[in-house]
Amino acid sequence: MLAASASVFATAAHAEFTGGVIKIGVLNDQSGVYADLSGQGSVWAAKKAVEDYCKENKCAAKVEVIFADHQNKPDIGSNIARQWYDVEGVDVIVDVP
Repeated sequence: MLAASASVFATAAHAEFTGGVIKIGVLNDQSGVYADLSGQGSVWAAKKAVEDYCKENKCAAKVEVIFADHQNKPDIGSNIARQWYDVEGVDVIVDVP
């Protein structure tokens, strides 16, 4: 997950992001059997990684972390991903099984 986030930051100097905001979507199991393995812990880790990276590297763009529960159902996960990419301007989705 950190590697995916780092790749977004590495391209930040060369790319334009929607509204000057880099959006990272954490899409994982928030309520089912795997919630303890990822869930809110992955959301916290993504937010902490952004905070730590921006503290050290002075991010030029605002970085926003959003999250959703795919409920271990492919149709729900793909609908969330489609909504994020097509409507909400999410730049990268992480923590997908």
